[in-house]
Amino acid sequence: MKKIGLILCVVLITVSTFAQKKQITTQDIWAAPTFRANYVAGFNFLNDGKHYSRSENGNIVKYDITTGETAGTIFKGENIGKAGGYDSYTFNDDESKIIFSTEGEQIYRYSSRANYYVWDTKTEALTPVADNGKQRNATLSPDGSKIAYVQENNLFYKDLSSGRTTQITTDGKYNEIINGVTDWVYEEEFGIVRVFEWSPDSKRIAFLKSDESKVKEFTMPMYRNELYPEYITFKYPKAGEDNAVVTLHMYDLKKGKIRDINLNNKSDMYIPRMKWTQDENQLCVFQMNRHQNELDLFLVNAKNGKAKKLLSEKNKYYVDIHDNLTFLDNGKEFIWTSEQDGYNHIYLYDMKGKMKKQITKGEYDVTNFYGVDEDEERVYYQAAEVHPTQREVYSINFKGKKKRKLSANEGSNRAQFSKTFDYLVNTHTAAGAPSSYTVHNTEGELVRTIEDNNGLREKLNAYDISKPEFFDFKTSEGVKLNGWMIKPTDFDRSKEYPVLMYVYGGPNSQTVQDSWGGSNYFWYQSLAQQGYIIVSVDNRGTGARGEEFRKMTYQQLGKYETIDQIEAAKWLGKQPYVDADRIGIWGWSYGGYMSSLCLFKGADVFSTAIAVAPVTNWKWYDTIYTERFMRTPQENNDGYEDNSPINHVDKMKGAYLLVHGMGDDNVHAQNSFEMVNALIRANKHFDTYFYPNRNHGIYGGNTRLHLYDKMTDFILRNL
Repeated sequence: MKKIGLILCVVLITVSTFAQKKQITTQDIWAAPTFRANYVAGFNFLNDGKHYSRSENGNIVKYDITTGETAGTIFKGENIGKAGGYDSYTFNDDESKIIFSTEGEQIYRYSSRANYYVWDTKTEALTPVADNGKQRNATLSPDGSKIAYVQENNLFYKDLSSGRTTQITTDGKYNEIINGVTDWVYEEEFGIVRVFEWSPDSKRIAFLKSDESKVKEFTMPMYRNELYPEYITFKYPKAGEDNAVVTLHMYDLKKGKIRDINLNNKSDMYIPRMKWTQDENQLCVFQMNRHQNELDLFLVNAKNGKAKKLLSEKNKYYVDIHDNLTFLDNGKEFIWTSEQDGYNHIYLYDMKGKMKKQITKGEYDVTNFYGVDEDEERVYYQAAEVHPTQREVYSINFKGKKKRKLSANEGSNRAQFSKTFDYLVNTHTAAGAPSSYTVHNTEGELVRTIEDNNGLREKLNAYDISKPEFFDFKTSEGVKLNGWMIKPTDFDRSKEYPVLMYVYGGPNSQTVQDSWGGSNYFWYQSLAQQGYIIVSVDNRGTGARGEEFRKMTYQQLGKYETIDQIEAAKWLGKQPYVDADRIGIWGWSYGGYMSSLCLFKGADVFSTAIAVAPVTNWKWYDTIYTERFMRTPQENNDGYEDNSPINHVDKMKGAYLLVHGMGDDNVHAQNSFEMVNALIRANKHFDTYFYPNRNHGIYGGNTRLHLYDKMTDFILRNL
């Protein structure tokens, strides 16, 4: 009887312990900070390589990276005076001056306008950049004597000693001419806003001018509780339509004149980057054809405006633009990354464009380039060398030897290096594990831990959470695909479970990484607690597996990706623990495009789909992104139409939820409205949710909670 009592006691304790595990709700995820991880923002490293600065209660405080201890106050917030606080700050090259931005206003994804001020650390004088309206992208000259900025689409500079302002351009006009900053499509797809650059000797400013007068406009209604909506109109070039005409110019401060630079007489082209070399008379300019399969780097002589070609890259698919160009201090060489051997690697070139050395080699991709320590002749980078789902941090010398692995843990590692490359901050995450931030020297040795998020890790022990499992399988075409799976914690192989798949699937993306999943991770855990298996699979076209795997979807976006997701669902349906009649799929943006295609083309496989902010035909998306992968509709009409979900709505059998933000300047709500029209024509019934004024991210206030409550309810009712 004692033994039976003991066994019963153990059973009761076990059941009681299991019962005490908490369930996750959407309120926990989006209304309360229950699972919020501590975040360590990027470091403003100072020139000495050992210290960094941080904004703290309005002050700029200096910290020692090795100890985390304060080392003095660089700037006292009270000195900002009438500026009334600041949004951000940046130092000039020698840290003698600080630029402050105040009262910032967001424009698009990366762009903003603000009031800027310059603080002189020696004289302790605060100087407003302008007092007649907000400015954009104020940037000090290398010698710290002047500051250039854009205002009302014109380029200006101010002499800080005399206070005199010079207007460089006069033709700027909203929705027509832009000087010194980019239009919507350059900002969104090339990831740049400021397109003016000071020469190293502070005597010239190179800049781009965009003539967007022929670019067609797009209008979005915004509902502000007024009698009539506000209409926001901006230039948005859709696939196959006119782009802005972008030209290169150089302003000589001493002469007060602008020189027009002609690279090679091409008109319908892109200038996605420019960068001064170590020579103050030599500017490097990227030029790319509209198909984006030919990239030329030109060296422009600042004295006479003549251009000569430094390097050319041609690709049978397309060339990706990046910032991995470093001109070495010796003036004779530069570092560049390229996919020329089928994988993304690091190369050393001379200033005549001759390749001297391939620094990294192997059947893996370099996924991030961190910089160059010229004294040690080493480059620092991130790579997916071990496995496509992993990321490691390395250094290697210019000869491609003496490689060091600087990250110790499996999972996803990324780094930020001090300016002298003496120290790095490594951010590490893994599936089910929030970020940890550690300081190392560049031998890889641990110096200290900044944040390990142990508080959140301990909190998670109280919840019913299932760790993601990684897997791979081969499709009927023999293609190996990677995936992860979250099962209910009380998973029973003898039972059949419904499956919800999550997809993005766009070019060079990845959803299958050994990394922290954020808010969606907890939503998946909540669904798993309610009896669902959650799965994500990276299809062909995704990243970290070399150029051929990534670019094989060229001119056929959606075709092979959909085939692979359908194959994944079929493979799942064959598992004894999966109910093949209850497989759903959801995605956002490109993922919404994919989930729609999967529900329609895979009508016998998928029973349910959610599409948030989907593209529904690539002809409604912008030129740079779309044509990079599809060319124009005029050249590739079949590629556009064959893989538009709108043209497959007649196949639909399952439940479909369509969601869009009506203030989406990126993927316009037009995509979903046209989908609704097609569904009605085909007499297909569906659910919709539209969010007025919300952009592509669909957030603000209770918006995310509202959206995920709807999606949860839809899944519970239909899957």
